[in-house]
Amino acid sequence: MSNTMYGLPEKIVFCKRCIMSNQRPSSIPEFLHKPDREGAQYLHLDEEGVCDACRYAEIKERIDWETREQELLELLDQYRSKDGSYDCLVPGSGGKDSAYAAHLLKYKYGMHPLTVTWPPILYTDYGYRNWKNWVEIGGFDNVVFKPNGRMHRLLTKLSIQNLLHPFQTFVLGQKNLAPKMAANFGLKLVFYGENEAEYGNPIADNTTAMRDRSYWVMKNLNELYLAGMPVPELMDKHDVTLGDLKAYLPAPAEVIEKADIDVRYLGYYIKWTPQEAFYYAEEHTGFQARPFRTEGTYSKYNSIDDKIDDLHYYTTHIKFGIGRTTYDASQEIRNHHVTREEGLALAKQFDGERPKRYLNEVLDYIELSEEKFDELCDRFRSPHLWKRENGEWKLRHASWEQDA
Repeated sequence: MSNTMYGLPEKIVFCKRCIMSNQRPSSIPEFLHKPDREGAQYLHLDEEGVCDACRYAEIKERIDWETREQELLELLDQYRSKDGSYDCLVPGSGGKDSAYAAHLLKYKYGMHPLTVTWPPILYTDYGYRNWKNWVEIGGFDNVVFKPNGRMHRLLTKLSIQNLLHPFQTFVLGQKNLAPKMAANFGLKLVFYGENEAEYGNPIADNTTAMRDRSYWVMKNLNELYLAGMPVPELMDKHDVTLGDLKAYLPAPAEVIEKADIDVRYLGYYIKWTPQEAFYYAEEHTGFQARPFRTEGTYSKYNSIDDKIDDLHYYTTHIKFGIGRTTYDASQEIRNHHVTREEGLALAKQFDGERPKRYLNEVLDYIELSEEKFDELCDRFRSPHLWKRENGEWKLRHASWEQDA
């Protein structure tokens, strides 16, 4: 019997450049996400022990960004409206990345973006202010799609119980809403920020500006999963209709084909650096960092809109041995903002920190006791990652212990 869960690599290896391990999951279409993560891929490290994300950081330094920007201008000229009507769509919550993308497109490149928002599950006060500032100070038309609250609560609870994935309902909207809204408004061009491959998805994904359709188009409803359950089973067991679930499902392939939707990454054309996106959004759209350190990491401005955010990264630590500090520090190592030694020290201090500030509110929302949540977490710990010592869980291979 395998000692690993979710198809994780049995041998744990850390990148020699950043502090990320080969246990980092690559993105998968959320509507194909099964409890055993069938078909999942994990971070690739080459023969020199360097991960794909670090290799792409090298490539970014050699890209001719002036030529890429010219390609962007030629693309935008194909779609730019002459009368000020909407000509592209930018999804987002008003965080640093969506603020940066929308503002550049409108004020630097003369486009007329419609912004659309699938709101967080449980807004933080500062997250809500940032969304409002994005629209009011940044100056954008914005459509908010607020899903059925009863269904949202049910699916969030089930995604935690079945997948230990508190963020699935948000991710489903984040990735599926924009193309559907574009089709509804007759828009053909959609922009996301940077490609997930910049952070560890297969490096080949960075060779195109196009967003892979497998993430936002469906063909056969009977093959789809929500909250770790086949859609037909979910409908039957929880007495919900297809209409109840449509907001969470991707657009049918025939709808997208007819609408001729073009979904791209702006980060293919513009060198994307999260810290610089933060400074830009702060200056141009009134974005503000969290007023305190985010639990589980040392930063204050990444992914701060949702009270369930901190719990999401806590569960990645449970399932993959990778906490929020590892994600943040690895990205900043690649951008030369911290050294690897500093990243390891930060991970030792903060990675896997239990989020307390919003925990009770989140657990109340999903109607789960803290005791039951902890029991659930223990069920999702892969034996090759975790061991129990003196009544406490401990990683078998922590990044900061590599050279100890």
